[in-house]
This record gives sequence, C-alpha cells and structure tokens, in this order.
Amino acid sequence: MVFSSSIFLCFFLPAFLWVYFLIPYRFKNYWILLSSVLFYAWGAPKFILIVLAVLAADYYLGNKIYENEGKRKKLYLILSIILNLGLLFYFKYFNFFMGNVSAVLVSAGMKSLEWTKVILPIGISFFVFQEMSYTIDIYRGEHKPLKKFSDYMLFIFLFSHLIAGPIVTYNVLADDIVDRRKNLNNDYRLLGFFRFIIGLSRKVLIANPLGLVADHMFNGNLASLSAGDAWLGIIAYTFQLYFDFAGYSDMAIGLGKMMGFNFPENFDSPYISQNITEFWRRWHITLGSWMRRYLYIPLGGNRISVPRTYLNLWIVFILSGFWHGASWNFLVWGCYHGLFIVIDKLFWERLSEKLPRIINVILTFFIVAVGWIFFRADTTPHAIQYVHQMFCGAYSFDYFLEVKTCIVLALAVAFSFGSFWPFVYEKLMVFYKTVAGSGFQLAKAVVAIVLFYMSMAEIVSSGFNPFIYFRF
Repeated sequence: MVFSSSIFLCFFLPAFLWVYFLIPYRFKNYWILLSSVLFYAWGAPKFILIVLAVLAADYYLGNKIYENEGKRKKLYLILSIILNLGLLFYFKYFNFFMGNVSAVLVSAGMKSLEWTKVILPIGISFFVFQEMSYTIDIYRGEHKPLKKFSDYMLFIFLFSHLIAGPIVTYNVLADDIVDRRKNLNNDYRLLGFFRFIIGLSRKVLIANPLGLVADHMFNGNLASLSAGDAWLGIIAYTFQLYFDFAGYSDMAIGLGKMMGFNFPENFDSPYISQNITEFWRRWHITLGSWMRRYLYIPLGGNRISVPRTYLNLWIVFILSGFWHGASWNFLVWGCYHGLFIVIDKLFWERLSEKLPRIINVILTFFIVAVGWIFFRADTTPHAIQYVHQMFCGAYSFDYFLEVKTCIVLALAVAFSFGSFWPFVYEKLMVFYKTVAGSGFQLAKAVVAIVLFYMSMAEIVSSGFNPFIYFRF
C-alpha cells in the first residue's frame, strides 16, 4: 500500500485520522502502532513475525547497552549491529552474492549453485538503519532507551516513514514519541495536510507522466534509440525520480505533522546545486546525515590525513550506492558519485567559484543525470549501451511528446530550478510553513483541494502509479 494509491487515500487514511483525532491522548500511540502494523502487513504479511522478532531482540540489546559499561556495553552494541546487518545482508544481498559466485563457478567450468531465492521485504533498508540508530545513540549516551516496548515498536513501525523514509534517527524522534501534546493543534494538522497534498501532486501529477516517457526509452530497443530520445528519456527520469521521491517524503512529513511528529527535511532543491558535494547536502538529506553520523565520522571523517579522508569518502559513497540496491549498477553509481566528491575536494570547489553560478548548476545537473542512468538501467551493460546511444546515436527525436507531457515537463523544470532565484524560493516556501492570515490559509486550502481532486482523477484514470524507492 503506497500513499498515492486509492486504497490508502480513500479508506486507510480517512479511517486512521478519524479515530486518531477523536481518541484520548493516552491511546494515540497505540492506535498509530496498530495502524502501522496493519499497514506493513498489508504489503508484506509473510515478514511481519520476522520483523517483530528482530525488534524484540534490538529492544533487549538497547536496554543491555544502557545498563552496562565497558566491554560488555560494546559487546551488546556489536551484537545489535551484527543482527541488523545480517538481516539486511540475507534479505537484500544474498541473491546477489550467490548469483555472482555461481557465475564465477560457471565461467571456471564448474557447476552453478542452486539456492532458494530470497524475497526482499518492503522497506528493509530503512527500518534496519532506524534500528541501528536506536542502539548506537544509546551506546553514545545521546538518549536513554524507551521505557515501553510499544513505544520502541512505534519508533520503527511508524507507517508514515517506514517504507521509504525520511530516515528518522532515534535522537530526533524519541521525545515526540514520549510526549508531543504541544504539537497536537490545528496549525500542525493544517500544515501537515497542505504538505501531504503537495507531495501527492508532485508524485502523481508530475512524476508519473514523466515516468511513462522514461520507461518507454529504457525498456525499448536501445540499439535503435536515437540520441535525442535517449537524452529525453534520462531527463524525464531525472525529474521523475526527484518528484517521486521528494513527493513521497513530503507526504511522509505531512502525515507526521498531522500526528504531531516533526520529521527532518529530506530534499532542498537539489538540482540547483553547483557541485556534487552540494548536491548531496540537498538530496536525500536524511541518508547523507545517517552516513555521516554513523559511518563517515567513526571512520575518522576529515580529522585524519588527506588521502585517508578521500578513502573514507569513497567508502561512504560505495556503501551508499550498494545500500540502494543489490546490483553492480548501484556500486558503479556509488563509485561515480564518490569520484566527483573527491574531484570537488581536490580542485573543483575552488575552480568553480570563478565560473558563473548558472554554468555550475548546468554542469552539476549534467553529471547527476548521467549518473542516474546506472540507477535506472536493469544491468550494467544496459546502462553502458544507453550512455552510448546518448553520445553516439543518431541525432534525431523520434518520440512524440503529447501536449500534456510537454506541460508536465515544463512544470518539472520550473519547480526544480525556480529556487535558483531567492525571491522565487521564498514564495515557494510559503506552502511549507504556517503563515498568519485567514485569507491566505483559505487560499492554501482551495489550492490543496484542487490539487487533491486533480491527483485523484489522475490515479483513477491511469493505471501507471509506481513508486521507485518502494523496492529499497
């Protein structure tokens, strides 16, 4: 069940909110938890017991970490990390590992391996990272463990961000889980509603139509794909990915606010970045924060020698790529971004200061778009062939863009790059915060209602409603 589905919008969400707003405060967490378990079980009923068992083990280990000192404290943390990374490896990377070992054996003239394919549970990458943040934050003394197991389950299972983030670390959400009565007011609920509708419209009205164009290019016969169509396909996918994922994050943040939670922002106009380093400060912010907090800094960060710092950056981005998916494509994508991060540190950040800002933005967008090919393609040879067609194919446009798609593409460009100008950014941010004045609130409500009905019409009339990060 995804947020942009008719089942969620017409049945699950109204029923959930109706009960949540009416019941006494002391029952609200229990209602969220019950709804979250049902939400997850709807999409992955076979894995619910496994997930609950792992949660119970992590909760126990978190308490043991808090109660002990020295080596025993570290031992319980290591056990927690092994448990979570072991879970992630088995469900997400076991097939990849066995497939590659089998391919090596076959190439050496030996018999291929046989194994039962492991099914990937929904959202496993996200809730594993959240579980790890719980025990690590307790180990670091940044927060006490939650007293009630139900509150811990709520931290992990909270349906608004369980499937695809934002990745909310324990130290950020712990206090709101225990007591958030100050946030349970109409301003928060209205702001959350507006934010949810903005995210829904970004995903349904912009990302979905562009996804049709991208799928047509990537899923067709690449050998006959012209350079013009190849560029059109990757540009469509570049905007689709942003509006799909950022839209989902908006919906998650909006749902959180309607319940009284403060989730961190996950995107900040990433396509106006002037280099790859800045891009990663604006794209999937919570993943970058998690990697920096729990991986880059423990590796030494930038407090060590320059060569070791560059090595740490490579490690972080290679693992970030592999976190996204169990394929060589994601490893290549991670290495690709790691390379440009190192280039930034070596000379580009200083050199780019001498260039006009618009040139830096165009160059960065080009680098990011080419990198997305490896993110979208099914295999590495598929990605390489697509890159070849972009630069060596016939320079023509064979794909016919409908008027509706042209309008959507223009809107994608406008909303992606509009924040390049500060005054436009300020105007756009009005929809992301509470602004005094009943007249303005009424205007926002009218806009939200219109966008909601447009989104619902698109969902009902079109059978194309994918969610890219659902598989991570």
